[in-house]
Amino acid sequence: MNRALPVVRLRVPTDEDAVAWHRVFDHPDVMEFHGGRSAELSFYEELTARQRRHDAEHGFCLWTMLDESGRVIGFTGAQPWPQEWGPRGEIEIGWRLGREHWGKGYVTAAARMTLERVRAAGVSGVVAMVNARNARSIAVTRRLGMSLAEVFTTPVSQQEAHCYRLEW
Repeated sequence: MNRALPVVRLRVPTDEDAVAWHRVFDHPDVMEFHGGRSAELSFYEELTARQRRHDAEHGFCLWTMLDESGRVIGFTGAQPWPQEWGPRGEIEIGWRLGREHWGKGYVTAAARMTLERVRAAGVSGVVAMVNARNARSIAVTRRLGMSLAEVFTTPVSQQEAHCYRLEW
């Protein structure tokens, strides 16, 4: 299937986006691979503030994703891998999308924009850490041309995580 991707816009997250992310991600399907339930609003307040710092320091971050009408539908972008395990020192591309927007091509479109932006910022490649059971995200990595590079066991949940890599 080779359909046109939807129009999507990315912006540096605002203070108000913390509230929007909290609302959009408050669905068990969305949080299945992120602890199973929605995080507190304070988590998203800290996350959006950290992303503004990343953008100022690196020229990229986890951007707020907006649909054609300007509604917040999720985030996508890149940031330095934040954990002590896994692909330390590398730049991770990631995404999260509100449940009602799944299956429409938003993540692929936004992730391709992210790749262009990190490339323009001088990054020579990215990784994507994906839960081994997350078939939807694995499909996105394939559409982006990423290849499975390593397999990790997460220290806390002891789940299998796949590290996909793309270099240019």
